[in-house]
Amino acid sequence: VRSMSSTSGGAFRSTLQMKAESGQVEVVMVGCGAPNRGMGWYHAVQMIDKKCPTASLDFVIEPWFLGKGKTTPGGPEFAEWAAENPDIQFTTSLTDLPSPIQPRLALISGRTADNPHLLTESIKNGCKVIYLEKPGAPTVTELESMKAEAAAADVKVLMGYNKNVCKYVKKARDFAAGLPGSSVTFVSNNAYENTAASLGECFERNAEGMLKNMAIHELALLVSFYDVSVDNIESVTADKEFSSLQTLTGPSGTEWTDFDKIKFSITTKTGTTVSVQADRCGGTDSFAFVLDDIGAEVFRYYMPDEEDKAHVAELEAKYPTAMPYFFTQDPDYITVKERVAKTCLDGSEAEGVATIDIAVETLKVAEYLTPILQEQLK
Repeated sequence: VRSMSSTSGGAFRSTLQMKAESGQVEVVMVGCGAPNRGMGWYHAVQMIDKKCPTASLDFVIEPWFLGKGKTTPGGPEFAEWAAENPDIQFTTSLTDLPSPIQPRLALISGRTADNPHLLTESIKNGCKVIYLEKPGAPTVTELESMKAEAAAADVKVLMGYNKNVCKYVKKARDFAAGLPGSSVTFVSNNAYENTAASLGECFERNAEGMLKNMAIHELALLVSFYDVSVDNIESVTADKEFSSLQTLTGPSGTEWTDFDKIKFSITTKTGTTVSVQADRCGGTDSFAFVLDDIGAEVFRYYMPDEEDKAHVAELEAKYPTAMPYFFTQDPDYITVKERVAKTCLDGSEAEGVATIDIAVETLKVAEYLTPILQEQLK
């Protein structure tokens, strides 16, 4: 039997009933965002469609669209979507949650700046595992503090670095592993218009900067698989021909300096060379390529590949107004969520999923590289 939801804390606690079954975890989506645009919304859709069998989406915490943002763009669409999902309890605060019955997983997918206090509230309200979207926090200091807080509460924090489990990444790593002297370049593209207005809006909305935002996934790959850390970086070299650093005005009138595209190679003290290329206006493909020991390209693998393109077309037909990048990464979002849910259920290892330790080092690398690369491009 299901009860009706209520956004007044006391009533919510007393009338709410779970829908997570035995063998499932109860998922709390914290920060959903607008239908067709928010990353949290797409995570929710995958769980509603039962793509992650261990994850039962029982609660959605959305203070903006259930509060002051009701009538703002996206608000009416959110209300309509919530009404279509009466089995899910929608509310504005984690403090409204009842005590957990099944193991409870928080999936935090709001604004990066809100993550520290949302992690605190998730721990206080019975979550034993937290799935945190990248980069986790605005700064290394905040993320380290969150890591310590979770450890003290015996709560595991895993990261939504989905490229760690991507097919194209594994194929490139496996190919390079069999070719001595080779090196890998990971390429990430977005499809912003190459105009001052479009990029100025992008720079302002992603004010943490390219390396803490778009290219953070690639830095997480370097930290996870190539032994890259601030202490182990021997040298960093920007590709000046490819790269571009601009100062542009955002919608608020404030000026922002950031890379609209960047390519660089890192050599570690332990002898590994690996490269990253990111372009805000490069299209929608992500891929990796391998160079042999004389610098000739010998392998390239795209996301999506031919097999995935049919799946992308199906999703485009089902959600015609949603963000295109949801579809190319759809299988990887499912993989990460299901592995994290399994960890929450039975303590099993979430293979390939980045930990908060990886996230801390990744953010350190981003903070270390940004001024060095900016200086090289002056």
